[in-house]
Amino acid sequence: MALDCSYTVEGQGDALFLIHGIGARRATFAKLVPDLKDRFTCISYDLRGHGESPVPDGRFGLDDLVDDLEALRAKLGIDRAHFAGHSLGGMIGPAYARRHPDRVLSLGLWSTAAFRTEDDSAKVRGVVAAMREKGIGQVLDTLTARWFTDAFLTAHPEVIEWRKRQVMETPPDVFLNVFDIYAETEMGPWLHEVTAPAQIITGENDGGCNPRLNRLIQAALPGSELVILPELKHAIFIEATDQVAPHIRRFLMAQSGR
Repeated sequence: MALDCSYTVEGQGDALFLIHGIGARRATFAKLVPDLKDRFTCISYDLRGHGESPVPDGRFGLDDLVDDLEALRAKLGIDRAHFAGHSLGGMIGPAYARRHPDRVLSLGLWSTAAFRTEDDSAKVRGVVAAMREKGIGQVLDTLTARWFTDAFLTAHPEVIEWRKRQVMETPPDVFLNVFDIYAETEMGPWLHEVTAPAQIITGENDGGCNPRLNRLIQAALPGSELVILPELKHAIFIEATDQVAPHIRRFLMAQSGR
């Protein structure tokens, strides 16, 4: 059953749904929205169990997250929209487009993964297993080292603590559940079924969502474009929205002109 997720609407023009990642919040896009809201109605929301959204009873899967997004679209009465997501959000968007193709103007797949090798998948599952064994807090420094560049970690400890606090304030069962979804979802077998125009963005040094995997995503989505951001790792919106936003705005403006 779909849950009624907490959301924010800002701006005017074509609708753009912004979907955050594991243990994050709609605040992921706080610096992006100001660059887009003059031309786009930006709808950001907290995934179920995150932030101000209700906590689900029991485990859930990718289909449930798609159900939540569709419920929000219907509630707002929006016929068609752009859908874009970061990390796990970059899996929810394409899964939504596969199920509801007529609703989708374009897709943004930001810092996400598909076509993982068995070794790639084993590494992700290993992180989840370590958190179950040692506790989420014990593995957080490992995660933040993968999310942020060394220079940003040194220069902005307060931002790192803010991001860690988001994780720790997410119910542990929910955090591990969404990490499981991220680890177990493989878009490779069906991504070619998605026909919406797509923009793929990732950081040059994002270990889990690296350029190798993103080039395969681009090949599976005819006509899509790939942007690789020099030196960045996973947290591209927290660390460097100023580098990402111009690419996103250009792409969305081009799709809106169709």
